[in-house]
Amino acid sequence: MTDRPTRRGSPRYNKTPPSKKSTSHWFRNSFVILLGIGAFFLFTYLGYLDYQVRTQFEGKRWAIPARVYGNPVELYAGYGISAQKFENLLEMLHYRKDQQLAAEGTYFRNGGQVSVKTRTFAFWDQQEPQPSAAMRVDFSEAGIAGITDLTNNQNLAIVRMDPVQIGSFYPTIKEDRILIKLEEAPEMLIKGLLASEDRDFYDHFGVSLRGILRAMVANIQAGDMVQGGSTITQQLVKNFYLTSERKLTRKLKEALMAMILEYRYSKNEILEAYLNEIYLGQDGGSAVHGFGLASQFYFGGPLKDLSLEQLASLVALVRGPSEYNPRRFPERALQRRNLVLDEMAVQEYITEEDAAAAKAKPLNVIASLRRSANRYPAFLDLVKRQLRQDYREEDLTSEGLRIFTTLDTQIQDTLEETIKRKLPQLEKQPKATKALESAVVITRRDSGEIAALASGRDDSSAGFNRALDAVRPIGSLIKPVIYLTALQYPRRYTITTPVSDSAIFIKGDNGNDWSPKNYDHKEHGTIGLHTALAKSYNLATVRVGMDVGIGRVAKTLKDLGVNRKVELYPSFLLGAAQLSPLEVAQMYQTLAGDGFLTPIKGIKAVVSASGDRLQSYPYTVRQTVDPSSTYILNTILQEVMHSGTGASAYSVFPQDYGLVGKTGTTNDAKDSWFAGFTGDYLSVVWVGRDDNKPAGLTGATGALQVWTAFMRQISRQPVNLTPPDNIKMVRVDPYSGLVAGPDCPYGRGYPYVAGSEPTAYSACGNAVIEQDRPWFEEFFPQSE
Repeated sequence: MTDRPTRRGSPRYNKTPPSKKSTSHWFRNSFVILLGIGAFFLFTYLGYLDYQVRTQFEGKRWAIPARVYGNPVELYAGYGISAQKFENLLEMLHYRKDQQLAAEGTYFRNGGQVSVKTRTFAFWDQQEPQPSAAMRVDFSEAGIAGITDLTNNQNLAIVRMDPVQIGSFYPTIKEDRILIKLEEAPEMLIKGLLASEDRDFYDHFGVSLRGILRAMVANIQAGDMVQGGSTITQQLVKNFYLTSERKLTRKLKEALMAMILEYRYSKNEILEAYLNEIYLGQDGGSAVHGFGLASQFYFGGPLKDLSLEQLASLVALVRGPSEYNPRRFPERALQRRNLVLDEMAVQEYITEEDAAAAKAKPLNVIASLRRSANRYPAFLDLVKRQLRQDYREEDLTSEGLRIFTTLDTQIQDTLEETIKRKLPQLEKQPKATKALESAVVITRRDSGEIAALASGRDDSSAGFNRALDAVRPIGSLIKPVIYLTALQYPRRYTITTPVSDSAIFIKGDNGNDWSPKNYDHKEHGTIGLHTALAKSYNLATVRVGMDVGIGRVAKTLKDLGVNRKVELYPSFLLGAAQLSPLEVAQMYQTLAGDGFLTPIKGIKAVVSASGDRLQSYPYTVRQTVDPSSTYILNTILQEVMHSGTGASAYSVFPQDYGLVGKTGTTNDAKDSWFAGFTGDYLSVVWVGRDDNKPAGLTGATGALQVWTAFMRQISRQPVNLTPPDNIKMVRVDPYSGLVAGPDCPYGRGYPYVAGSEPTAYSACGNAVIEQDRPWFEEFFPQSE
């Protein structure tokens, strides 16, 4: 039979079916290709995971916040602190009560005696950490009567306490931890972790199949989740790299990364990272990571001082910091802790007797003191601004810096309490308005260090920082700058130079004429220069200021440390210039420093996480104003306090305290100011309203009242002005203005720059011409 002819142009098809051999070959080739593709993606993915593991583990593993400390308290016989305030300090330092003083950071009080075991602490100005010391502090009504070393029963001259941590600068994700090395971890902590979390840690390769099976059996027998199947390495991976979502893909990724971690790093490296990374609680808005910080957070002391049962309590938190929170769920935490102790006994890390003894102990966690809370946000704002001149934001929030500041927490607390008490009292005055606010800056007179800073009546939360940013007219606080400028020309102006307090008219540009008035709307005729300032007379001040020149006054202001640009209008002479309380404090700090400019500061030093001193802020001083002129000015400012606008301060201070200060009031009583100093502290106070409406208070009825109430509590030293060598004291006859003879009962001593003093002698006792009497009465107030 012949084949059928095919259609022209059509191909002939071979309809023979493919052999089984060729089909098998195709499937085999496809499988090999798919396997190759799968292997490629698997190895690529493993390479990606390996990169992730190494980048995190070998790079900067943690963003450690900067810790900010207050100024350490130094104890010595005669230091004015009561036993109760000292105990309050110890509580702020998280010291625990323990009559045995068994560990660092413990104390107990017995009436007027407080026994303390201090902590070892690395200060910024010492080569080696200061060792712990056991001591007894005896108190009297005046303060510390003596300090005794309990080790050798010898008297101690001075003891520096570890400083209070006042806050931290956190990264965006608020985590906190205290890094520890593996060798610093207590042996019982490691054994507790191994017994409870990963018995096969030193035998598996990241994933323990035996551990998973053992956990399944234990959980089935207990009818509850009493064991987990994840190894310590897996837990580290979950905390370090992954989220807590419960998906199979995440668990597979966790297992792969755990094996990579085990391949790349030693067991000890993994364990040390775990000790520092594991999440163990929540401190307000900040997560508590690692056993180093958890020890402080729950027990108020370092790991090395914790007992067996306390270490077991920390291990118990690993399984669930919220579920086993010892403060919220003490019974649940106690049960979990005891289970950890039982597991340690099963593994023969401790004896049954040890476990029973530890299980009989209470949890003994400290009260939650919110370690992470920034207690003094206004001051910390100042610190951060000063640090930004030398450090990036990233450095401040990730490098674990230790920042030692000048803040005295006891003075700060006293200041805040005073403001909260005094502002409501001021609001009850007849002319005062409500909604008063205040800003205060306190410095140490000898160094310019900021001892305390307040930004308002509620200084516990961050917000507008009035102490730094409330730029307001300073009123009569500018007047000492004007008279200081004049006194630098002793041939023209001395402390007793007669000046005119009479009406003055100043023609301005574009019709802006100015005719200032005194606060009492009176003129006082010819008066002594010192009286013009002591009584804060506007007319005399403007005349002196126009005579010496507004430009020269502005230069003196800059010499005092104020760098803000000011408008050189005549109204500048009566305080139209606007400054912040911090800038005013800098200005008066130079006056308190006898003409030597000391930049006020809030930081002592910055130390790295490894203990290296990175930055110091040493005491710097330079002469910018003539000390002789400054001495004479400060003498007049003492007169302000005795017989002028600041006289009410002596209702609570001893009459011989030598207070130096000046009140300030702006138009319509919108701003109430006072700046002044004692022998040990300078303080600037502003009182007013945020909406710039009248406060209804003068400097004397407002800010001075806050200043007096506060400074009386903290100051221990009166002012003793030391005259420079070229100052000459001369007794002057009030009737003639000439030198008073030794027999003249009316003479009063005044300081002069040598060569500017009066030289002619007065015929003491001669009658004064009647029309001159007002001048002499103002010039030489007899009430003093």
